[in-house]
Amino acid sequence: MYGKGIVKGLMVTLKRFFETYTDDIKHGKKRYYTKEGVAYRSSPETRGLFTVQYPEEKLAVPEEFRFIPFLVYDEKEDGEQAVRCTSCGICAKVCPPQCIWIERTTDPKTKRPVPEPKNFYIDVDICMNCGLCAEYCPFDAIKMDHDYELAVYDRHVNNIYDKEKLLKPASYYAEIRPLNYEREEKARAEAAAAKAAKAAARARRKKQ
Repeated sequence: MYGKGIVKGLMVTLKRFFETYTDDIKHGKKRYYTKEGVAYRSSPETRGLFTVQYPEEKLAVPEEFRFIPFLVYDEKEDGEQAVRCTSCGICAKVCPPQCIWIERTTDPKTKRPVPEPKNFYIDVDICMNCGLCAEYCPFDAIKMDHDYELAVYDRHVNNIYDKEKLLKPASYYAEIRPLNYEREEKARAEAAAAKAAKAAARARRKKQ
């Protein structure tokens, strides 16, 4: 009544205005354009201005943040890329907007399929970032990326990703999703150990 709400709102704005300067004096240059400054302004302890000066400053995304999928390959000692994808097509089948196309590799002599994609396409403008492709992949070959800066002038040229553009090393996946990577590697090691134990047990039974 009688403009009290407007006055209260203006007082909040005025308080933020002065707290910005006092906080600037307190923290100095560390408050802007540094990881520590961005983290502080994102915390409940911040006072005054708390907006981020994008694109010079960027908020750290959580590990489970998902955007465009990418294909994972393991780096061999000889420098070759061991692509995890076997072109089974499960990701394309479960994709709700049907934005994934896979071209399978075939042996030139036998004409039989080879467990590696000849090419792999994703239309990132159609992708809804749901993550079902990564969830259903039985080989941990496709994962969700953290890169969200995809503005382009020509979507037909730049936003249909092929295999070369989608491939990223497992070390990159470990960097953006360390907890998930550690959990998956642990499960993979346990499965390999169990398989080796079964093989050793069968060998002992044969000897007997």
